[in-house]
Amino acid sequence: MTTDAADGLVLSDLHRRFGDVAALSGLSFAVEPGSLHGFVGANGAGKTTAMRIVVGVDRPDSGTVTLDGAPIDARGRRRVGYLPEERGLYPDMRAHDQLVHLGRLHGMLAADAADAATRLLDRLGLAERADDPVGELSQGNQQRVQLAAALLHDPDLLLLDEPFSGLDPVAAEVMAELLVEHAERGVPVLFSSHQLELVERLCDHVTIIAEGRLVADGRIAELRRARARRRLRVLVDGPAPDLSGVAGVEAVERGTEGALLVTLAPDADDQLLLDAARAAGPVRAFAPVEPTLAELYRDAVTESDAESDAEEVPA
Repeated sequence: MTTDAADGLVLSDLHRRFGDVAALSGLSFAVEPGSLHGFVGANGAGKTTAMRIVVGVDRPDSGTVTLDGAPIDARGRRRVGYLPEERGLYPDMRAHDQLVHLGRLHGMLAADAADAATRLLDRLGLAERADDPVGELSQGNQQRVQLAAALLHDPDLLLLDEPFSGLDPVAAEVMAELLVEHAERGVPVLFSSHQLELVERLCDHVTIIAEGRLVADGRIAELRRARARRRLRVLVDGPAPDLSGVAGVEAVERGTEGALLVTLAPDADDQLLLDAARAAGPVRAFAPVEPTLAELYRDAVTESDAESDAEEVPA
Protein backbone atom coordinates (compact mmCIF):
# COMPACT_ATOMS: atom_id res chain seq x y z
CA MET A 1 0.00 0.00 0.00
CA THR A 2 1.10 3.55 -0.74
CA THR A 3 -0.50 6.84 0.18
CA ASP A 4 -0.35 10.30 -1.32
CA ALA A 5 -1.63 12.09 1.77
CA ALA A 6 0.31 15.32 2.37
CA ASP A 7 -1.09 16.21 5.79
CA GLY A 8 -0.99 14.17 8.96
CA LEU A 9 1.30 11.25 9.66
CA VAL A 10 2.36 8.99 6.79
CA LEU A 11 4.36 5.77 7.18
CA SER A 12 5.62 4.49 3.82
CA ASP A 13 7.07 1.02 3.16
CA LEU A 14 8.72 0.62 6.57
CA HIS A 15 11.00 -2.39 6.99
CA ARG A 16 12.73 -3.33 10.25
CA ARG A 17 14.48 -6.56 11.17
CA PHE A 18 15.94 -7.69 14.48
CA GLY A 19 18.26 -10.52 13.52
CA ASP A 20 16.15 -13.18 11.87
CA VAL A 21 12.87 -11.58 12.95
CA ALA A 22 11.08 -9.24 10.56
CA ALA A 23 9.33 -6.76 12.87
CA LEU A 24 8.00 -4.67 9.97
CA SER A 25 7.66 -5.81 6.36
CA GLY A 26 6.69 -2.95 4.09
CA LEU A 27 4.23 -1.30 6.48
CA SER A 28 2.42 1.71 5.00
CA PHE A 29 -0.55 3.70 6.28
CA ALA A 30 -1.60 7.27 7.02
CA VAL A 31 -3.19 9.00 10.00
CA GLU A 32 -5.24 11.96 8.83
CA PRO A 33 -5.56 15.25 10.72
CA GLY A 34 -8.48 15.09 13.12
CA SER A 35 -8.67 11.30 12.97
CA LEU A 36 -8.95 9.01 15.97
CA HIS A 37 -7.06 6.10 14.45
CA GLY A 38 -6.88 2.66 16.06
CA PHE A 39 -3.74 0.56 15.61
CA VAL A 40 -4.55 -3.10 16.19
CA GLY A 41 -2.54 -6.31 16.20
CA ALA A 42 -1.42 -9.17 18.40
CA ASN A 43 1.55 -8.89 20.74
CA GLY A 44 4.67 -8.82 18.59
CA ALA A 45 2.80 -7.67 15.46
CA GLY A 46 5.01 -4.58 15.11
CA LYS A 47 2.86 -1.79 16.57
CA THR A 48 5.39 -0.63 19.15
CA THR A 49 8.25 -0.85 16.65
CA ALA A 50 6.36 1.37 14.22
CA MET A 51 5.63 3.96 16.92
CA ARG A 52 9.21 3.92 18.15
CA ILE A 53 10.39 4.64 14.62
CA VAL A 54 8.05 7.62 14.34
CA VAL A 55 9.42 9.20 17.53
CA GLY A 56 13.04 8.37 16.68
CA VAL A 57 13.68 5.80 19.40
CA ASP A 58 14.35 3.27 16.64
CA ARG A 59 15.32 3.56 12.98
CA PRO A 60 13.87 1.64 10.03
CA ASP A 61 16.08 -0.42 7.77
CA SER A 62 14.22 1.29 4.92
CA GLY A 63 11.11 3.36 4.35
CA THR A 64 10.06 6.86 5.35
CA VAL A 65 7.96 8.72 7.91
CA THR A 66 6.52 12.15 7.15
CA LEU A 67 4.48 14.61 9.18
CA ASP A 68 2.44 17.16 7.23
CA GLY A 69 4.33 16.31 4.07
CA ALA A 70 7.87 16.71 5.44
CA PRO A 71 10.27 13.99 6.66
CA ILE A 72 9.99 13.86 10.42
CA ASP A 73 13.23 14.91 12.10
CA ALA A 74 14.35 15.83 15.60
CA ARG A 75 12.63 19.21 15.38
CA GLY A 76 9.42 17.65 14.10
CA ARG A 77 9.42 15.08 16.87
CA ARG A 78 9.21 17.89 19.43
CA ARG A 79 5.69 18.37 18.04
CA VAL A 80 4.76 14.79 18.95
CA GLY A 81 3.05 13.67 22.14
CA TYR A 82 4.12 10.09 22.87
CA LEU A 83 2.88 7.70 25.51
CA PRO A 84 4.98 4.51 25.47
CA GLU A 85 3.61 1.20 26.67
CA GLU A 86 6.41 0.89 29.23
CA ARG A 87 6.73 3.48 32.00
CA GLY A 88 9.01 6.40 31.11
CA LEU A 89 8.84 8.45 34.30
CA TYR A 90 11.29 9.24 37.11
CA PRO A 91 9.89 7.41 40.16
CA ASP A 92 11.47 9.70 42.77
CA MET A 93 10.34 12.95 41.15
CA ARG A 94 7.09 14.61 42.17
CA ALA A 95 4.35 14.37 39.56
CA HIS A 96 3.94 18.11 38.98
CA ASP A 97 7.69 18.77 38.94
CA GLN A 98 8.18 15.96 36.46
CA LEU A 99 5.61 17.37 34.07
CA VAL A 100 7.19 20.82 34.26
CA HIS A 101 10.59 19.28 33.51
CA LEU A 102 9.25 17.39 30.50
CA GLY A 103 7.46 20.49 29.27
CA ARG A 104 10.72 22.43 29.43
CA LEU A 105 12.37 19.73 27.31
CA HIS A 106 9.71 20.40 24.69
CA GLY A 107 10.66 24.09 24.69
CA MET A 108 7.91 25.42 26.97
CA LEU A 109 8.48 28.31 29.34
CA ALA A 110 8.56 27.21 32.98
CA ALA A 111 5.41 29.16 33.88
CA ASP A 112 3.50 27.78 30.90
CA ALA A 113 4.60 24.25 31.72
CA ALA A 114 3.54 24.67 35.35
CA ASP A 115 0.12 25.99 34.36
CA ALA A 116 -0.42 23.16 31.87
CA ALA A 117 0.70 20.57 34.41
CA THR A 118 -1.71 21.90 37.04
CA ARG A 119 -4.59 21.95 34.55
CA LEU A 120 -3.97 18.41 33.28
CA LEU A 121 -3.46 16.87 36.71
CA ASP A 122 -6.73 18.40 37.79
CA ARG A 123 -8.51 17.15 34.66
CA LEU A 124 -7.13 13.66 35.24
CA GLY A 125 -8.19 13.58 38.90
CA LEU A 126 -4.67 13.88 40.31
CA ALA A 127 -4.68 17.41 41.72
CA GLU A 128 -4.31 16.09 45.28
CA ARG A 129 -1.38 13.85 44.26
CA ALA A 130 0.58 16.53 42.39
CA ASP A 131 3.33 16.67 45.03
CA ASP A 132 3.62 12.90 45.44
CA PRO A 133 6.60 11.06 43.95
CA VAL A 134 5.47 9.20 40.85
CA GLY A 135 6.83 5.93 42.23
CA GLU A 136 4.32 6.12 45.11
CA LEU A 137 1.35 6.32 42.75
CA SER A 138 -0.66 3.31 41.62
CA GLN A 139 -0.03 1.91 38.14
CA GLY A 140 -3.24 3.52 36.90
CA ASN A 141 -2.30 6.91 38.31
CA GLN A 142 1.17 6.65 36.80
CA GLN A 143 -0.54 6.06 33.47
CA ARG A 144 -2.51 9.27 33.99
CA VAL A 145 0.69 11.22 34.67
CA GLN A 146 2.24 9.72 31.57
CA LEU A 147 -0.77 10.83 29.51
CA ALA A 148 -0.43 14.33 30.94
CA ALA A 149 3.21 14.30 29.81
CA ALA A 150 2.12 13.41 26.28
CA LEU A 151 -0.46 16.22 26.17
CA LEU A 152 1.41 18.92 28.10
CA HIS A 153 3.02 20.74 25.16
CA ASP A 154 -0.17 20.79 23.03
CA PRO A 155 1.26 18.38 20.42
CA ASP A 156 0.51 18.34 16.69
CA LEU A 157 0.50 14.52 16.69
CA LEU A 158 -0.43 12.03 19.40
CA LEU A 159 1.03 8.51 19.52
CA LEU A 160 -0.27 6.38 22.37
CA ASP A 161 0.83 2.79 22.93
CA GLU A 162 -1.81 0.93 24.99
CA PRO A 163 -2.94 4.14 26.75
CA PHE A 164 -5.92 2.53 28.49
CA SER A 165 -3.89 -0.22 30.14
CA GLY A 166 -4.44 -0.36 33.89
CA LEU A 167 -7.08 2.39 33.98
CA ASP A 168 -10.34 2.12 35.88
CA PRO A 169 -13.53 2.93 33.92
CA VAL A 170 -13.71 6.53 35.15
CA ALA A 171 -10.09 7.28 34.23
CA ALA A 172 -10.55 5.54 30.86
CA GLU A 173 -13.53 7.76 30.10
CA VAL A 174 -11.58 10.91 30.96
CA MET A 175 -8.72 9.76 28.73
CA ALA A 176 -11.16 9.05 25.91
CA GLU A 177 -12.63 12.54 26.26
CA LEU A 178 -9.17 14.10 26.02
CA LEU A 179 -8.31 12.13 22.88
CA VAL A 180 -11.59 13.10 21.25
CA GLU A 181 -10.98 16.77 22.10
CA HIS A 182 -7.54 16.72 20.48
CA ALA A 183 -8.89 15.00 17.37
CA GLU A 184 -11.66 17.60 17.12
CA ARG A 185 -8.94 20.28 17.06
CA GLY A 186 -7.42 18.59 14.00
CA VAL A 187 -4.66 16.59 15.73
CA PRO A 188 -3.95 13.15 14.23
CA VAL A 189 -4.33 10.64 17.08
CA LEU A 190 -2.92 7.12 16.70
CA PHE A 191 -3.33 4.68 19.55
CA SER A 192 -2.85 0.95 19.92
CA SER A 193 -5.07 -1.16 22.12
CA HIS A 194 -6.09 -4.76 22.65
CA GLN A 195 -9.49 -3.52 23.84
CA LEU A 196 -11.24 -3.81 20.50
CA GLU A 197 -14.63 -2.72 21.83
CA LEU A 198 -13.05 0.54 22.97
CA VAL A 199 -11.30 1.05 19.62
CA GLU A 200 -14.59 0.40 17.85
CA ARG A 201 -16.40 2.96 20.04
CA LEU A 202 -13.81 5.72 19.75
CA CYS A 203 -12.16 5.40 16.37
CA ASP A 204 -13.29 6.34 12.89
CA HIS A 205 -10.34 4.59 11.24
CA VAL A 206 -8.39 1.42 12.04
CA THR A 207 -5.17 -0.19 10.84
CA ILE A 208 -4.75 -3.91 11.48
CA ILE A 209 -1.32 -5.53 11.21
CA ALA A 210 -0.01 -9.06 11.63
CA GLU A 211 3.65 -10.07 11.75
CA GLY A 212 4.72 -6.61 10.62
CA ARG A 213 2.43 -6.55 7.58
CA LEU A 214 -0.68 -4.53 6.88
CA VAL A 215 -3.73 -6.81 6.69
CA ALA A 216 -6.57 -4.23 6.79
CA ASP A 217 -6.79 -0.46 6.78
CA GLY A 218 -9.67 1.96 6.40
CA ARG A 219 -12.65 3.61 8.01
CA ILE A 220 -14.40 1.09 10.22
CA ALA A 221 -17.73 1.62 8.48
CA GLU A 222 -16.14 0.95 5.09
CA LEU A 223 -14.36 -2.17 6.35
CA ARG A 224 -17.68 -3.44 7.67
CA ARG A 225 -19.33 -2.96 4.29
CA ALA A 226 -16.43 -4.53 2.41
CA ARG A 227 -16.10 -7.55 4.67
CA ALA A 228 -19.67 -8.06 5.85
CA ARG A 229 -21.04 -11.54 5.45
CA ARG A 230 -24.76 -11.83 4.84
CA ARG A 231 -25.88 -12.32 8.43
CA LEU A 232 -29.33 -11.61 9.78
CA ARG A 233 -30.77 -11.53 13.26
CA VAL A 234 -34.08 -13.39 13.34
CA LEU A 235 -36.40 -13.35 16.34
CA VAL A 236 -39.67 -15.27 16.28
CA ASP A 237 -42.28 -15.52 19.03
CA GLY A 238 -42.20 -18.92 20.66
CA PRO A 239 -39.52 -21.62 20.35
CA ALA A 240 -36.69 -20.82 17.95
CA PRO A 241 -37.46 -22.37 14.55
CA ASP A 242 -35.13 -24.69 12.65
CA LEU A 243 -33.97 -22.54 9.74
CA SER A 244 -30.94 -24.60 8.78
CA GLY A 245 -32.76 -26.30 5.91
CA VAL A 246 -33.77 -23.09 4.14
CA ALA A 247 -32.11 -22.70 0.73
CA GLY A 248 -28.99 -20.55 0.96
CA VAL A 249 -28.52 -20.82 4.72
CA GLU A 250 -24.90 -21.57 5.54
CA ALA A 251 -24.98 -21.39 9.35
CA VAL A 252 -27.36 -20.76 12.24
CA GLU A 253 -26.11 -19.62 15.66
CA ARG A 254 -27.90 -18.86 18.91
CA GLY A 255 -27.89 -15.13 19.66
CA THR A 256 -29.08 -13.23 22.70
CA GLU A 257 -32.67 -12.93 23.92
CA GLY A 258 -33.76 -16.00 21.97
CA ALA A 259 -32.73 -14.64 18.57
CA LEU A 260 -30.98 -16.61 15.83
CA LEU A 261 -28.00 -15.35 13.84
CA VAL A 262 -28.31 -16.73 10.32
CA THR A 263 -25.52 -16.60 7.73
CA LEU A 264 -26.66 -16.67 4.10
CA ALA A 265 -24.76 -17.51 0.95
CA PRO A 266 -23.95 -14.42 -1.17
CA ASP A 267 -26.63 -15.23 -3.77
CA ALA A 268 -29.30 -16.50 -1.34
CA ASP A 269 -32.81 -15.05 -1.33
CA ASP A 270 -33.43 -13.61 2.12
CA GLN A 271 -37.18 -13.63 1.45
CA LEU A 272 -37.15 -17.42 1.60
CA LEU A 273 -35.67 -17.12 5.08
CA LEU A 274 -38.31 -14.57 6.06
CA ASP A 275 -41.07 -16.87 4.76
CA ALA A 276 -39.69 -19.76 6.84
CA ALA A 277 -39.51 -17.55 9.95
CA ARG A 278 -43.11 -16.36 9.44
CA ALA A 279 -44.27 -19.94 9.09
CA ALA A 280 -42.91 -20.60 12.60
CA GLY A 281 -44.69 -17.65 14.24
CA PRO A 282 -44.86 -13.85 14.43
CA VAL A 283 -41.52 -12.34 13.41
CA ARG A 284 -40.34 -9.69 15.88
CA ALA A 285 -36.91 -9.00 14.36
CA PHE A 286 -35.41 -9.57 10.93
CA ALA A 287 -32.40 -7.33 10.35
CA PRO A 288 -28.82 -7.40 9.02
CA VAL A 289 -26.02 -7.88 11.55
CA GLU A 290 -22.91 -5.75 11.09
CA PRO A 291 -19.60 -7.44 11.90
CA THR A 292 -17.87 -6.20 15.04
CA LEU A 293 -14.31 -4.96 14.96
CA ALA A 294 -13.29 -8.17 16.72
CA GLU A 295 -14.80 -10.17 13.84
CA LEU A 296 -13.16 -7.91 11.24
CA TYR A 297 -9.82 -8.37 13.02
CA ARG A 298 -10.18 -12.14 13.21
CA ASP A 299 -11.16 -12.46 9.55
CA ALA A 300 -8.37 -10.16 8.31
CA VAL A 301 -5.67 -11.97 10.29
CA THR A 302 -7.00 -15.39 9.29
CA GLU A 303 -6.95 -14.41 5.61
CA SER A 304 -3.41 -13.04 5.98
CA ASP A 305 -2.21 -16.24 7.65
CA ALA A 306 -3.75 -18.31 4.84
CA GLU A 307 -2.02 -16.17 2.20
CA SER A 308 1.32 -16.48 4.01
CA ASP A 309 0.96 -20.25 4.20
CA ALA A 310 0.15 -20.41 0.49
CA GLU A 311 3.25 -18.34 -0.37
CA GLU A 312 5.43 -20.77 1.58
CA VAL A 313 4.19 -23.84 -0.32
CA PRO A 314 6.77 -24.81 -3.01
CA ALA A 315 5.53 -24.42 -6.57
